[in-house]
Amino acid sequence: MKKRAYCQARSRLPEKLLEKLFSQSAQNLEEKVTTEHLWCGRNVLVVDGSTVSMTDTVENQKAYPQPKSQKAGCGFPIAKIGVIFSLVTGAAVALVIDVMNTHDIKLARQLYQFLKPLDILIGDRAFCAYADIVAIQKLDCDVVFRKHQSRPTSMRKGKIVGDCDKIVTWNKPKVCPKGLSLDEFEALPQTITVREIYYYIVIPGFRTGRVSLITTLLEPTTYSTLEIVRLYGQRWDVELDLRHLKTTLGMDVLRCKTPSMIRKEIYVYLLAYNLLRSLMWSSGTTHGTPPLRLSVQGTRHHLNNFIPQLLAASSTEVEQIYHTLLKVIAHKVVPERPGRSEPRVRKRRPKAYPLMTKSRHEFREQLQTA
Repeated sequence: MKKRAYCQARSRLPEKLLEKLFSQSAQNLEEKVTTEHLWCGRNVLVVDGSTVSMTDTVENQKAYPQPKSQKAGCGFPIAKIGVIFSLVTGAAVALVIDVMNTHDIKLARQLYQFLKPLDILIGDRAFCAYADIVAIQKLDCDVVFRKHQSRPTSMRKGKIVGDCDKIVTWNKPKVCPKGLSLDEFEALPQTITVREIYYYIVIPGFRTGRVSLITTLLEPTTYSTLEIVRLYGQRWDVELDLRHLKTTLGMDVLRCKTPSMIRKEIYVYLLAYNLLRSLMWSSGTTHGTPPLRLSVQGTRHHLNNFIPQLLAASSTEVEQIYHTLLKVIAHKVVPERPGRSEPRVRKRRPKAYPLMTKSRHEFREQLQTA
């Protein structure tokens, strides 16, 4: 009965309320950031996309269908999420949810509305499109994207402003790209000016040998080549943030059985993640430890251990216990591991059962007739 009452109460929570709470948690943390934590006085955000799996129900399959390459009854519904993270705090700032075959750039275009003037957006090559750079500049923001592989790199064109650094002019595409209406395509300027930087990575184990960056930060005296390269190097943090959400907190496989509850579940995960980041920020700034060097998993464990004490404490004791919690979290520092490279392998072996290639009822019929 208790579980049923809990499920009924959870289903009555408005989706808009959870979305608002998630946004408010990000805003509250962003308000704590001071100028000393910014990059060249600018706030930096990172955008990326990922997928989440969910319970195989008729409702979920209809809203977030499984890959077409899988037979009916052999896969799970999958949703695509696009998230913007703060590079300063690690918090999730904005979220959009769509079907699995949605391209990352389509998700990103729904996220631009959350950018604020003077923000800098970092993204990989999937986001480096002519129309998107124009759209972001109209918001009085700048970008640092890895250049799309379809555009060749040549140092013979453009104005050289430094070693492996030049100012170039891009022409408007001749054909309207997918995802843009004809009116949007016609409204694009004929040319844009961007800055192109390329460099080599010589760290053993890294898959990428050469990187070409495109940025709208055109002033080399204000934004040096080396600083931009270092800034893009921090883009990897978004992969770690997504791993914390999906692996540390367990958002990789969702358990709800309807699309509405799935979206609520995602918002609750991001809300919990932001609250952990807020706790890490308070702990780090209070005790002189870089907040991003603190452990998300360690913070989660310490908070779970302190919850019984906080619930049982009087109003005068809560503040003292809270400050003790911040002090404990500050000692859970992750060591610096620059240039770390790990093989993409798994140590734990799965059980040696064959993959499901037919629906469950077909397998049952096969067993009964055997």
